[in-house]
Amino acid sequence: MAANPPIEQMIKTIAPLTAAGLEPAPDAPGYEPVGQAVTRRLREAILDGRLTPGARIPQETVAQHLGTSRIPVREALRQLESEGLVLLVPHSGARVARLEFAELSEMYLMREAIEPMAIAESAPRLTDEQLDELRSLVAQIEDSVEDPQRWLAYDRLFHVKSYAAAPLPRVLAMIERFWNTTQHYRRAYNATLSDHDIAVMNVEHRVILDALERRDGVDAESRQRSHIRRTRLTLTEHREVFDA
Repeated sequence: MAANPPIEQMIKTIAPLTAAGLEPAPDAPGYEPVGQAVTRRLREAILDGRLTPGARIPQETVAQHLGTSRIPVREALRQLESEGLVLLVPHSGARVARLEFAELSEMYLMREAIEPMAIAESAPRLTDEQLDELRSLVAQIEDSVEDPQRWLAYDRLFHVKSYAAAPLPRVLAMIERFWNTTQHYRRAYNATLSDHDIAVMNVEHRVILDALERRDGVDAESRQRSHIRRTRLTLTEHREVFDA
């Protein structure tokens, strides 16, 4: 198992909040409260792998690096806990959430049940503009094969936006949490994929898109379920990635 870098080194990869852009007047262009800015930067660092699963997140270190007090850092960690990205342990502090393989497998079983329902509800309600964006995302996924970071980002966007028209806000929030907590493991898993595996996934995206273009919720549901099930079964064959 490869050793993770020290947490101080991980935190240094996060851009500090500058005095000039920290908290402009509320009516200024680009205004973002400190708490939201801290939350966004920590979220991005977790999702793109700069902060790794199990890594401790010391509030004082983060606050000093970002140039803020501990209060917005504490608020950010609570928000990220609600999103499934951080685990807050009494008397121990905050850590990036980490899943055991059994937990990940269970989460994929839940995804297999819930996400097909969401896409079935979304398909007949998607606007022409939303379909145009989904077509663009499929093309961007296929063009990003040589850039795993971009591939993961476009893949996530395609699926999340394919559910966006579903009138199911609680379900959509649950799905976002599933994607958040499995992001690191998707990154490790994707590193094991062959060219053939990538080609299969691209075809699956195309057939899901085809069902959405026809606004066929039943077919989209079936295609999405098969897509997640195949990923779950392939993950089982690559359990070694969870030691990465």
